Amino acid sequence: MFSRFFTPPAASSYFLFGPRGTGKSTWLRDRYPEAIVIDLNDPEEERYYGAAPERLESTVASRPTRRPVVIDEVQRAPRLLQVVHRLVERDKELRFVLTGSSARKLRRTGVDLLAGRALLTTMHPFMAAELGAAFRLDSALTLGLIPLVVDAAEPELALRTYAALYVREEVQAEGLVRNVGAFSRFLEAASFSHGGVLNVSNLARECQVERKAAATYLSVLEDLLIGFTLPVFRRRSRRKLTSHPKFYFVDPGVFRSLRPRGPLDVDSELAGPALEGLVAQHLRAWIAYTRRRDSLSFWRTRSGSEVDFVLYGESGFFAFEVKRANVVHPGT
Repeated sequence: MFSRFFTPPAASSYFLFGPRGTGKSTWLRDRYPEAIVIDLNDPEEERYYGAAPERLESTVASRPTRRPVVIDEVQRAPRLLQVVHRLVERDKELRFVLTGSSARKLRRTGVDLLAGRALLTTMHPFMAAELGAAFRLDSALTLGLIPLVVDAAEPELALRTYAALYVREEVQAEGLVRNVGAFSRFLEAASFSHGGVLNVSNLARECQVERKAAATYLSVLEDLLIGFTLPVFRRRSRRKLTSHPKFYFVDPGVFRSLRPRGPLDVDSELAGPALEGLVAQHLRAWIAYTRRRDSLSFWRTRSGSEVDFVLYGESGFFAFEVKRANVVHPGT
């Protein structure tokens, strides 16, 4: 098992969000071997606590020496948060760790995230430094760094099924979109926008849906934590900047698995966006794990001048330009 850079809050309860397959459950089992674990991925436990959330009180009371209380994939039984809230108010020493791969259902059902009584944290795909000597750039750009894929006996097969797993288990089962076929087309169309400035109207035309539907699909990707957008850096700008954000899938492997390919496609066309996405992935993880007040954006004028990434905040002011070439010339 590779050591992760994620460090939990010292004493308080916390949410741990992250895409499916990023190793949240594995990390928690290793970190808290004496915890009460409620795994809502288990259909029986989901039915048990979903039908009567107050049963959580009995579970916690019956195991007073087992701490903390870990609820895995809490979005599957969102009403449990009301019970968690009550228990935390009653016992200030009681600590909960609540994992999830989507906050969308929690918001849709009208529950709050414990009104600030639990900190929000995130776990990301592997970083290169976490893998150490096992890191291979070529593999990272083709298969990605999602632990579920990296640790699989057949990584290529695991990657091919990853997107299907999301469509089937998260989107279809939770009813997040009405037309799963249109959403699947949207995933393919969005893969051509990976690392590029995102125009939702153009994307809607490409997948033959209304703009409102495309905007909804984009928010689903972000809520499921498998896609994200970067805003334009605008602080003290004196030039006319683009108004559209940039879009990335959470991992280069996910991007490549969704991008249609044929005999006319050239690998170099995918390698550049994959490398840019890999850098974005690492910058986002670094910001999350250091817990500094930093933001990540990009800079682009309407005339096309661009800086791939701008990191701004407590850590300083940094600009990053990503190039994939044998020789990089100044000013290119």
